[in-house]
Amino acid sequence: MMDYEIFKDVVTEKFLSYMPKDYQGMEVKVASVEKVNRKLDGLSLLLPDSERMISPTIYINDIYEEYLRTGDLQESLQNAADALDRVFKEEPVPPLDLRTAKDNIIFQLVNTVQNEDMLKEMPHREFQDLSIIYRWVVNVEDKGIASVVVHNGLAKELGMDEEQLFKAAAENTRRILPPVVQTMNEVMRDMFVADGMPKELADLMIGEQEPERTMWVISNERKIDGAVSMLYEDKLHNLAESVGTDLYILPSSVHEVIAVSVEMGEPEELAQMVAEINMDQVSLEERLSNQVYHYDKDLRKITLATDTPNKRLDGVVAEQGLVYEAKQSR
Repeated sequence: MMDYEIFKDVVTEKFLSYMPKDYQGMEVKVASVEKVNRKLDGLSLLLPDSERMISPTIYINDIYEEYLRTGDLQESLQNAADALDRVFKEEPVPPLDLRTAKDNIIFQLVNTVQNEDMLKEMPHREFQDLSIIYRWVVNVEDKGIASVVVHNGLAKELGMDEEQLFKAAAENTRRILPPVVQTMNEVMRDMFVADGMPKELADLMIGEQEPERTMWVISNERKIDGAVSMLYEDKLHNLAESVGTDLYILPSSVHEVIAVSVEMGEPEELAQMVAEINMDQVSLEERLSNQVYHYDKDLRKITLATDTPNKRLDGVVAEQGLVYEAKQSR
């Protein structure tokens, strides 16, 4: 099996030959792309002697993972070429109208330590061990949302500084992605019904729990980047008042967080559970944090409840000045 760097050179050289004939006059461009929690090698197609990208981006890292899984280089390249052709034809990127941007800027939460290189290139502000970044929603459909990250260059083009982006996103996020608070039981019931189970049977299977023993899922209506809903303090306050205690907030993923009464356990134990679930069950790009947060219902304030040493999300930790990859026991 080829190592990744050799594989990347092969893909760059051979990829175009796997595309349909309509693409043969184009050029392959490979560039490093900072994505949430990881850096990828993006592959795009350009017109000759042009910097104008005319295709969506696919990632050589993903092609390599398929190659390692199947051992078939030609099949992996052909599948990637077919996917790029299909996405380009079926989902063309809509034209961007800068005049609509201000009403469509939204929040996204990412881990600060894991994304320190990416954050250098974009407006952001820190929130505990996380950072608030901004996305421009360019298209909303039933099946999903198309958005672009606001990097420094785009912010300059929009004529918006970080403060202006924050004020716009504070209003727009609540409107475009309304926050939702549900019990875990309600979430499970909705899943059962969506899978075809009769509502009456779903109700029988999902029992009721006392508020102080309940797990509450905080997200948004689309369940996309819903962890950002924890920024809306009024939702946390109403929940804490109904429970009757302060809350611990567990970062389940970038799509949701889970709130529980502080009577549910010690924060360090909860943080250990979060870290283990992150490493075993959550994909790297969807991990948010290994820490646990505390919401004080009287002060109406979120603070870090833990300060565990495993601040990175990729299994790389620092110990005595050295960096190594943590070995996970399965």
